[in-house]
Amino acid sequence: MSGFQHKEFKKQPDTQHQLAPQIFPAYGGRHYQAPALKMTHADGVLTTDLVYASMRQTSLDENRTETVIFLKDSIYPVHVEVHFIAYRKENIISQFTEIYHNEKKDIQVEQIASSFVPLHAQAYYLTHFYGTWAHEMQQEEEMLTHGVKTIETRRGIQTTKAEHPSFILSINAPAQENSGDVYAGTLAWSGNYELSFEVDETGRLNIISGMHPFAATRTLSARDKLRTPEMLLAYSPNGKGEITRNFHNWGRKYGMMHADKLRPIVLNSWEGAYFNFTEQTITDMIDTAADFGVELFVLDDGWFGSKYPRNADNAGLGDWHVNTDKLPRGVGYLADYAASKGLQFGIWIEPEMVNPNSELAKKYPEWIVKSGQRDILPMRNQWVLDLTNPQVQDFIVETFDRILAMSPHINYVKWDANRSIDNVGSDYLPADKQSHFWHDYVTGLYHVYERIRAKHPDVQIQLCSAGGGRLDYGALKYHNEVWTSDNTNALDRIFIQHGANTFFPAMATGAHVSTSPNHQTGMMLPLKFRFDVAMSGRLGLELQPKDIKGDEIGFAKAAISCYKQIRPIIQWGDLYRLLSPYGPNGWASHMYVSQDKQQAVLFAYSLKYHGRTEYFETKLAGLDSTKQYKVTEINKQHEWSVFDGNEEVFSGDYLMNVGLMLHIGSAFESAVFLLEEQ
Repeated sequence: MSGFQHKEFKKQPDTQHQLAPQIFPAYGGRHYQAPALKMTHADGVLTTDLVYASMRQTSLDENRTETVIFLKDSIYPVHVEVHFIAYRKENIISQFTEIYHNEKKDIQVEQIASSFVPLHAQAYYLTHFYGTWAHEMQQEEEMLTHGVKTIETRRGIQTTKAEHPSFILSINAPAQENSGDVYAGTLAWSGNYELSFEVDETGRLNIISGMHPFAATRTLSARDKLRTPEMLLAYSPNGKGEITRNFHNWGRKYGMMHADKLRPIVLNSWEGAYFNFTEQTITDMIDTAADFGVELFVLDDGWFGSKYPRNADNAGLGDWHVNTDKLPRGVGYLADYAASKGLQFGIWIEPEMVNPNSELAKKYPEWIVKSGQRDILPMRNQWVLDLTNPQVQDFIVETFDRILAMSPHINYVKWDANRSIDNVGSDYLPADKQSHFWHDYVTGLYHVYERIRAKHPDVQIQLCSAGGGRLDYGALKYHNEVWTSDNTNALDRIFIQHGANTFFPAMATGAHVSTSPNHQTGMMLPLKFRFDVAMSGRLGLELQPKDIKGDEIGFAKAAISCYKQIRPIIQWGDLYRLLSPYGPNGWASHMYVSQDKQQAVLFAYSLKYHGRTEYFETKLAGLDSTKQYKVTEINKQHEWSVFDGNEEVFSGDYLMNVGLMLHIGSAFESAVFLLEEQ
């Protein structure tokens, strides 16, 4: 017995060592949690033992420092670099990994993560985001228990439509807006992903994030290097509100195009015309848009196709030449006409896709994603082009060039992607590298973006994928904004934008006023409510402007003018969430505060009917307690105000500690206030 105890005592330090978290755990040794790396060596050995080799720290500029931890296998010539880029002002860390080797033959990388984060606490509360088409970015919080919680997608495209590669992790208590230890992350990747949250037998939480290993084994030749996507990570001791503001500051500086320029007010033709339009339809819409004060007109789907005209979603996709039956003088004429009315002009494309009924599909069948001899499954009557193929990449870049060449006044492109990938396979990739498809499609897409941006650095490009199906910083860094959802119903948009704006700034999230009843939901909502919701993002219209009639014409014009006044605060300001739409009382509210704290805009919404004895009440946030602010209701429909203290001056201290009480108790009443330092 004593000898047994002695042997166990001698082994105990080794056991403790094995239980300690590693910086990047590989499969091998006595580590039973999910690994960040799983590979097979050239001789068939399945295990890897990474040990520390060295580290390097480099100052990239006055704001960024990169730290690289160099790891190597204890036996094999396999090397892993774990990179951390710290953004000091934004308090964000980007983590990614690189792997390469000098083995005599190829190795097989079955799984490699972007980041591994171990935490230890008494309890963990995970907030994540889910949904479907027209119902994206719904928020859900749960307490993690022992075992594994996985957030993942295997769609290939539209990878953020149902689940989102973002999370908020609160320690020891549910996440609070302005207090508590909170961690967060969002993966900058537009392909398949997996986020794993494992509470192990020690009570430790292991968070592994990165590309999905599903059908994605990578054959890696000697000296080739595989780099993972960036995982953007943040921590705050002051709740999730600070996390959001940090991500917004990072996103505006590093995660999107042209964030130093205010976003224009858009009229998009889709819900106002769909496929059924003529040249006169479009010029009439442009005329009315100019009269309303709109700044950019976008011609959506349906403008192209000759042999297979694009009069519905079942033909013409891929044939990017003008349908002259609809537009006898071409798109260039419309762009020039818009310019003559003082509007910028944009156009819709979906260059990654093709209809079976198209000249392109019949001419280049080898360009279609397909699984051997199996049937190519259509979705939305279309197939996917194989972006692992450099010829397809060239075609998309050349298509983009040709479309912009139709007029020098085309300065905005809506880039859509309306289906996912199934029955995956590539005629371009060799048989033994078909599993490279999931990774190479996305890197091929990014290569296309890079080439386009090198040629057209000033063009505005909207990131759309049937709405919010490609809402990630991997793609957004090449774009000006995202189309947050195809669902333009204002009540639904409060929830969708609440989720999207957790990580992505307001200037990146397109939010449009549409008609009533709404085309997606059939819901009827007041025009003021629709404007007040859309004004909290990048304002636009998604309707036939002639459908706005009577007194509503004057209100719409005034609302657009009002947005121009407050646009800098919304698009460049700090977001403070006050009342969550998920709260129990049927209210929602948030505000934007200019970074110099001289101005702010408050939005307040009543989501249901409240009785006569119920009042909207909230304390404001983000103001300077020592400043004096004049509080003025704007975007009003009536002379009277819903705030008894309208146009009076209050201290920041009063507004943040006592707050406001508003008379908005009916369903779908709303109010907007401008606060200005006196």
